Amino acid sequence: MMKELNKTLLITGGAGFIGSNLCEHFLSKGYRVVCLDNFSTGHRHNLKDFENHKNFRLQVGDIRNQRDCQEAAAGVDYVLHQAALGSVPRSIQDPVTTNDVNVSGFLNMLTAARDAKVKRFVYAASSSTYGDSEGLPKVEDVIGKPLSPYAITKYVNELYAEIFSKTYGIETIGLRYFNVFGRKQDPNGAYAAVIPKFVMQLMQLKSPVINGDGNFSRDFTYIDNVILMNELAISTNNKEAVNTVYNTAYGDRNTLNDLVGYLKDYLSKYDARIAEVSIEYGPNRAGDIPHSLASIEKAKTMLGYQPKYSLQEGLQEAVAWYWENLK
Repeated sequence: MMKELNKTLLITGGAGFIGSNLCEHFLSKGYRVVCLDNFSTGHRHNLKDFENHKNFRLQVGDIRNQRDCQEAAAGVDYVLHQAALGSVPRSIQDPVTTNDVNVSGFLNMLTAARDAKVKRFVYAASSSTYGDSEGLPKVEDVIGKPLSPYAITKYVNELYAEIFSKTYGIETIGLRYFNVFGRKQDPNGAYAAVIPKFVMQLMQLKSPVINGDGNFSRDFTYIDNVILMNELAISTNNKEAVNTVYNTAYGDRNTLNDLVGYLKDYLSKYDARIAEVSIEYGPNRAGDIPHSLASIEKAKTMLGYQPKYSLQEGLQEAVAWYWENLK
């Protein structure tokens, strides 16, 4: 029987892709979990496996509402702040709403965590913060100028977290996520991430469209590596390891052409016709950086991080999940 911990986690955006995976994991570890979500991008079906768990509580609310944040944070030990409006293209199309959610909402949540005297505030930062910095691999203390409104909002989050740590004494850790993928990631909608979108198209024998020539590269990061980093961030007792940011990645890069090749290979084991689906190419996307690769040395040294899944290992897990749940 699972040992019950006397610890309560608030996971904002807990009905989203990353948030719901975090909810499920920490419930399995014996934590009490509060999920705050307004279902603007998250889904109730992501909660179905644990919504009746005795240690789970859903609060429907919006981080843009200060009262919702205060209610959710009351009596909480740790905050895992995942709620945000993702997507570079969405931020270019609607910078005002992206700023409202990602900056004002972040500040509301950080203030609520301070007032509730939470032990630590761990938040989803972003590799987009590296902007036009060309050096590889990306090292935490060397960033460039942001290339999109979304990137600006995620950088502002880091600035606010640093100021709150210095001014109010709240412990913060930012996790700069690099192209996270895995189970429960939504393949639908205008701003769907590339991996679930390509998986769905290939399962339907439709040709995926790659932006550019397919030689842009990314440090694709499986969800279980991200869960591990969140766990390390709330559990570390190393005082030198808090009030800073960490790359959250695998530490390797693959091109989009590589990615599609792997997907066709793994999916064709379920349907041989997928191996013959052609790939199409379109224009580069505004705000995209050409290459992304994380140094994970800081996370290894300060938190003891050792990623469990490479891109190929994670893709095989993700493809199996999509085939079972979405076919």
